Amino acid sequence: MKKQRPVNLDLTTISFPAAAISSILHRISGVIMLVAIGLLVWALAVSLQSANDFAVVQGLFTGWFAKFIAWGILTALSYHLLAGVRHMVMDLGYWEEIKSGGLSAKLVFVLTVVLSALAGVWLW
Repeated sequence: MKKQRPVNLDLTTISFPAAAISSILHRISGVIMLVAIGLLVWALAVSLQSANDFAVVQGLFTGWFAKFIAWGILTALSYHLLAGVRHMVMDLGYWEEIKSGGLSAKLVFVLTVVLSALAGVWLW
């Protein structure tokens, strides 16, 4: 029996709830941190080779663009941490309802903006 049901493949017309956006961003922030770990381990390895290489890496990380990258890494880290705690609380059986799940997702967004602003003040 073939069911006739509508198929909407245009993702720009779909309205995602806050909890779905939070889950998607949690995955994206994890990928960002995976790439960031590679960058930071490379910088650590180069900086430990000699005093001259340390100065080169230090020079790279004092520029405006490097501070912006570091701010992005810290923002992704703070979001991933907060959303991970949210997911662990949901695994314990709390915030699983639509209303409380949406509220907890919005709370994670707000706290991430606050932590991101604090990271920006700290870096600059």
